[in-house]
Amino acid sequence: MDPGALEQFRAHGATVLRGLLGPTWLEMIAAGVEHNAAHPSPWSHWYTRPDAAVGFWTDYVTWPDVEEYRRVAFESPLAAAAGTLMGSDTVRFFHEHVLVKEPGATERTPWHHDQPYYCVNGDQNVSLWVALDRVPASSGMRFLAGSHRWDRWFVPRKFVDHTPYAAADDGYELVPDVDALISDGAPVLSFDVEPGDVVAFHYRTLHDAPGNVLDTRRRAVSFRWIGDDATFAERPWEVSPPYAADGLTVGGPLGDDPRFPLVVT
Repeated sequence: MDPGALEQFRAHGATVLRGLLGPTWLEMIAAGVEHNAAHPSPWSHWYTRPDAAVGFWTDYVTWPDVEEYRRVAFESPLAAAAGTLMGSDTVRFFHEHVLVKEPGATERTPWHHDQPYYCVNGDQNVSLWVALDRVPASSGMRFLAGSHRWDRWFVPRKFVDHTPYAAADDGYELVPDVDALISDGAPVLSFDVEPGDVVAFHYRTLHDAPGNVLDTRRRAVSFRWIGDDATFAERPWEVSPPYAADGLTVGGPLGDDPRFPLVVT
């Protein structure tokens, strides 16, 4: 791995791994997306009408049923890259998350960070966002550099209307006006990506994304990973994925729970 990318991830909470996945892996993920779209899970969601000419569609945790996702998670270079970025001896696969914005889908993804949505705690974590289509920086995700090191946790926001899940309370703040922070000079990261490039970001790095103003689809699948220090967590709201403890102890290790399979030891 490029030492500069590793340093950027650890210092700023996001980086890009150029050309990490070759054509074979990209074709496999693309086939998985098409299969997933034709066989959506109960957790699949359209942020626009599913019969609209343009749309923003998402699904997740379909890897047990979508062979292509499963093979990429367990056989591709992603797990090893995750281990290096996290500085972890063990690498567990948390889940995959597909996001497809068709040309003209204007829905903006609000500023948020991911870990408060999740049922896992721990600083050793990373999302690996795999681009299946060319996305210029102006149309891709933006990251507020260094926000993963603020030691602040923000209430999740709904992607449909950008409202918070709950009021600020119990150690969780409302997401600040990030655009105002940027106007005042807060540093932002964004990346031009080509198919096969992988954007890596920490679960607590604040990020957003615009609608798709390109004339091409914007398909991406995030493969999410956790490391040595991962423990099971509960939140004041329903977590995503909506996992119950099912024998796990809050604050305890994930053990051999098959929902969090060990990929690299």
